[in-house]
Amino acid sequence: MTEPAQTIDYLGKFRLMRRVARGGMATVYEAEQIGNRGFTKRVALKVIHDNYAHEPEWLQLFIDEAKLSANLVHGNIVQIYQFQEVDGRFYMAMEFIRGVTVRALIDRHRALDEPVPPAIAAYIVSRVCRALDFAHNFVDDLGRRLYIVHRDVSPGNILLTWDGQVKLADFGIAKARTMHDPAEAKQMTIGKKHYMSPEQVLGLKVDWRTDIFSSAVVLFELLAREQLFREIETEAAMDEVTVAPTPNVTQLLPEVDAGLSGLIALAISKDPMLRPNAAMFGLALDQWCARRKTIGSPERLQEHLARLFPATYSPPVEVRHDSAT
Repeated sequence: MTEPAQTIDYLGKFRLMRRVARGGMATVYEAEQIGNRGFTKRVALKVIHDNYAHEPEWLQLFIDEAKLSANLVHGNIVQIYQFQEVDGRFYMAMEFIRGVTVRALIDRHRALDEPVPPAIAAYIVSRVCRALDFAHNFVDDLGRRLYIVHRDVSPGNILLTWDGQVKLADFGIAKARTMHDPAEAKQMTIGKKHYMSPEQVLGLKVDWRTDIFSSAVVLFELLAREQLFREIETEAAMDEVTVAPTPNVTQLLPEVDAGLSGLIALAISKDPMLRPNAAMFGLALDQWCARRKTIGSPERLQEHLARLFPATYSPPVEVRHDSAT
C-alpha cells in the first residue's frame, strides 16, 4: 500500500553576508542558509528590487526565471535551490560561485596588458555552448521542447570557479515557449546592447540563434580585450549592429589563428540562418583546440586563474601542484 503524500511546510532562514552584485532588476548577496542543529550552507541570494516586485509583468519574469532555472540541472549552469516570498519580498536562493566573472578576467588581462590565451578563451565559450545547447533543447515532463533562449549571454553572466569550471548564470530575461514575454509582446529591446544580435536589437522574435551571436561576441572580447560593438548612444548602437557592415573579425584579430576568427565571423552573421547551433559551435571550438594541441581543461583554467588573481584565489580543495596542466 502506497503511503499518502506528505507536505512539509518549511521556510528557510538566510543570513546576508555581503552584496555581490546589483543589476537593473535584482540584487545578489552572498548569504548563509541556516538550519537546525548548526546546519549552514553558503548560497547566493537574488532579491528582486521593490519597484519591479510591484510591476506584475516584471515580477512574473523573476518568478519564471526561478521556475525555469530550477529544472535546468547542468554542470555549466548556475543551479537554483529555492524560491520564496517573505513579507512581499521575493527572492531565490542559488548556487554560490567562488571565483570570478569573465568580465573580471578580461579586465585583469587588460590591466596586465596581456592577451587571454586563445585555448582558454575557446574553452570558456565552448562550455557556455554546452549550457546553451542543454537549455535550447530542454524538454518538460511531457517531453515537449521548451525552446528556451537565454537572451543575456555576456561577460558578466559567465562565471569561472576557482577550480576551473564555467557556469552560465542569470536566466532573468530568458524566454521559453510556455512563458509570457513582455518584451516580445510590446516589441521591446531587452538585453545588454553590446551583446545583442541584430534581431534582438530590433525587438523582433528571437530564437537560439541570438544566443550564438552573443557567445561569439563574448569570444571576440576575450581575444581582443575590447568590445566588438562600442557605440554608447542607443540609436548608434542599434545601427552599429543592424545597419553597419559586419565587422571583419580577421582584420580586427590579426594575431589570432584564422580558423578561430573564422568561427567567430560565422557566428556573428547578420543572417541568423548562417549561424551554427550551440552544439556545433562548441564542438568546433574544441576541435580547433585539439588541432592546435592546446586543449582547454578545468586544470588549465584553474592554473590560469591562480596566476592572475593571487590575492583572492581560493579553491575549495587543496591544490596539487604536481598535477598535469
